[in-house]
Amino acid sequence: MDAEPWVSLFSGGKDSNWALYRALEADYPVERLVTVHPEGDSYMYHTPATHLATLAAEAIGIPLVDVHPGDLDALDAEDSGKQGDRELEPLEAALVDLRDDLGGLGGVTAGAIESEFQTYRIEEMADRLGCEVFAPLWQRDPSALAADMLDAGFEITVLQVAAYGLDESWLGRTLDADAIAELEALNDEYGVHVLGEGGEFETFVTDGPHFDQRIDFDYDTVWEGNRGYVEITDAELV
Repeated sequence: MDAEPWVSLFSGGKDSNWALYRALEADYPVERLVTVHPEGDSYMYHTPATHLATLAAEAIGIPLVDVHPGDLDALDAEDSGKQGDRELEPLEAALVDLRDDLGGLGGVTAGAIESEFQTYRIEEMADRLGCEVFAPLWQRDPSALAADMLDAGFEITVLQVAAYGLDESWLGRTLDADAIAELEALNDEYGVHVLGEGGEFETFVTDGPHFDQRIDFDYDTVWEGNRGYVEITDAELV
């Protein structure tokens, strides 16, 4: 095992939390979490309620580094590759600074399941930084992965939905076994990804085996006809 410090690419959602949890289980020396706070939509990053990552980092007990890239322009469907590259630049600059501050960088954790768009760019970035990538979700069966998360004790809340078959009742819902069964049915009927990999839904983890405290939050829901999101009004560690 490389003794150099590791960094976890962390949004507070289920996928980045699972990558972090599995890295800690495998004794990777994760010394920092890094959260990117994009303005608006993003090809590369989880976007809803990223400010809660601060509480999550405190609950987990690993220092957090925030990256605020500013306005990276509207998503360009005609040139998504260049957009993704542009979105990655602030993260890579932050990791260069961290490598200097920590005296090295052994690797980064990543929560991608099937997105070659994201994974390719993270791997290319890691090559430039001279470090490894730990991606324990990559190409795993989504239903099996969901079952593993629940068996491990992850408490997962749905923060945002944007897919046919997911209505307002999903906002704020706990992603438990019943919810996963419904998502599997929606996958069969409409092609909804069981873990929301295509942006169908976004989540936040309020507790897990790697947490020392759990997170409680209050919220309002905002529904926009065919998509919606949770607006956090208060949050605390308990």
